[in-house]
Amino acid sequence: MAKQRKIVHVDMDAFYASVEMRDHPELRTKPLVISRNPQHTGGRGVVATANYIARSYGIHSAMSAQEALKRCPQAYFKKPDFPKYKRVSHQIHTIFHEYTDKIEPVAFDEAYLDVTENKPGIESAVALAHRIQQEIYDQLHLTCSTGVSYNKFLAKIASDYHKPVGMTIINPEDALDFLFPLPIEKFRGIGKKTAPKMRELGINTGEDLYHWKEIDLISKFGKMGHILYQRVRGIDDRPVEWQRERKSVGSQRTFDQPLNSIEQVDEQLKLTAERLVAELKRQQKHGKTIVIKVRDSHFETVTKRLTFDDYLDNQVDNFTYYGRQLFDEIQDNLIDVRLLGLTITNLDSLEFENIRLDL
Repeated sequence: MAKQRKIVHVDMDAFYASVEMRDHPELRTKPLVISRNPQHTGGRGVVATANYIARSYGIHSAMSAQEALKRCPQAYFKKPDFPKYKRVSHQIHTIFHEYTDKIEPVAFDEAYLDVTENKPGIESAVALAHRIQQEIYDQLHLTCSTGVSYNKFLAKIASDYHKPVGMTIINPEDALDFLFPLPIEKFRGIGKKTAPKMRELGINTGEDLYHWKEIDLISKFGKMGHILYQRVRGIDDRPVEWQRERKSVGSQRTFDQPLNSIEQVDEQLKLTAERLVAELKRQQKHGKTIVIKVRDSHFETVTKRLTFDDYLDNQVDNFTYYGRQLFDEIQDNLIDVRLLGLTITNLDSLEFENIRLDL
């Protein structure tokens, strides 16, 4: 690996649940589910994550909270605290930056790090990954798993291979031996819809996939067929996108009980605008397009946007006004709002100002 890129994928272990168990030690011995309690919401809610005790009952992220309760009636449900998780994520990234600035965040709880050249000058990517794990634990009392390899695809698979508190290394000469026995569902991009189709074709493992011709995979799966042909051979040339510009900033909230009056909508639009303004100021950004997102009780989602010639002022009243204007174009009579969000796009740095020329 000394002659290849050195990529570390860091994946926090049951991140939201681990933060709550750290802050509330009494939860460590309980099956903890990060979700609103379905007994208090009329059965609504989705699991954000669960600790490993709860997972032993078959509970997993994206499962309905009602199903989680059915599988583990004694589960302890805790409402997610996303602002807190975001703060902890920033602390984790501060540690990452001690080693490299080439960091590609994937979510609050995972990121790719290119450590081919790193700040401490550590030759071994394995030693560096171990130091990151140790420092996160020493400073934040949280655990993570890491995958170390020569590309992003393999590093991602490796970090999930031994959890929690695991580390897996895939060297170039070991890639095929690692990929061949893997169940086909472990390949990124093969989800619930694609996996059954794969199995119908007799593709159950990485080795089965390897023996298919590229042209046949493309005929069956389109562009994904080409990607899978590459991945199963350990090929992934994507760089760690550490200088990627953020294209939008948004804030949204899902409500247990749908909003059913314009007064409630106005109140939530203002709160959403406050969060949005704070984040834009933190990032020193402003934009020219405002987008509203509304989902009703039937889970039908509608978005509407408004674009200006000039940059919008980062003012709560400004965003609230235009948000209401867009909302009225979506729901003007019957108010039924399960989710409400505002996003600003067409972003630029605040250094770019509106300049009016006298022509």
